[in-house]
Amino acid sequence: MTWLDPGPFLRGVAWLDGGRPVRADPADLARLPWDTGERAALPIGVRLEFTARAAEAVEIRYRASVPGPTDALRDLAHGFALWHGDSCVAETFTQPAAEAVVTIRLPHGLEGPFTVHPPEAQSPVILGLRALGGSIAPAAPRPRWVVHGDSITEGWWSTRPAHSWPAVAGRTLGLDTVNLGYAGAARGEPAIAEQLSTLPADLITLAFGTNCWSGTPCSATLLYETTRTFVELVRQGHPDTPILLVSPVLRPDAERSPNRLGATLAELRTAMEEAVRDRRGGESGNGSGDKRLVLLPGRDLLHPGQLADGLHPNDEGHAALAAAVAASVRREGLVGPAVRDVRCTGS
Repeated sequence: MTWLDPGPFLRGVAWLDGGRPVRADPADLARLPWDTGERAALPIGVRLEFTARAAEAVEIRYRASVPGPTDALRDLAHGFALWHGDSCVAETFTQPAAEAVVTIRLPHGLEGPFTVHPPEAQSPVILGLRALGGSIAPAAPRPRWVVHGDSITEGWWSTRPAHSWPAVAGRTLGLDTVNLGYAGAARGEPAIAEQLSTLPADLITLAFGTNCWSGTPCSATLLYETTRTFVELVRQGHPDTPILLVSPVLRPDAERSPNRLGATLAELRTAMEEAVRDRRGGESGNGSGDKRLVLLPGRDLLHPGQLADGLHPNDEGHAALAAAVAASVRREGLVGPAVRDVRCTGS
């Protein structure tokens, strides 16, 4: 049986680097902070979507990094999760290998569409796939949703890649989620905004800010201007694309504690929200204002019991955040029925 090219089956891909999905422009890495570039090498949110006809199983040939004895990620489960609609119907666990084939059984009588979420920690690269006992075909394209944020967006503390809030909200809304969450980073860097401005998107969500309290401290004034600048740069490439900005979610240790520049997270959140409201209202010199820019205040979207470590949501928290984002997208009518057949950029 001939192995099929995985390209038409891949979803959640922003750029390609030598055929490998990456989450930052490989031609523009020199302008990015090192931590952003490091996280961008991980294929967070990249998945396979297909339909099946009379197929008993699908085989996936892949290559992954083999962790060494001291690798901090050595003990993470290396599982391929098969989803149909809102349900995980099977999980198949293997070991990272320089090259291997995993066989995933398909539910009898269902044609899909199916989604396979590969493991993410060892940066697997899909080399090919094929059906056993039937045929498979790429699933129909969906509207494309580009989501930028920090470790919360990347999905930290969710127990499976499919449980991160962008993945959950994407399933709910029927979108092709492109996850550009960078753990430890996402501080409103202009270079990232310029890269986002080049990506095809039917909807863009920005969900950064918490790392502006600690990792690279900002004052409220600085974050206000950073937010305005970031949105303006994204908007230059997307003059009509809806942009949803989610301000920082609850972080109990930071809400009332000043950072090194004297700003609490509550004050930073207010600064980001004021920047959005001012742009929407036209106070930044944009005439009638940017009505395709929508704010979702993040403070009350989670409660302390939904935080795994006081900062990152647990699975319940990711689900709650996904529900709030999906509700906001629907309420504001941010995504229409149009679907693009988008190819990722790069080579």
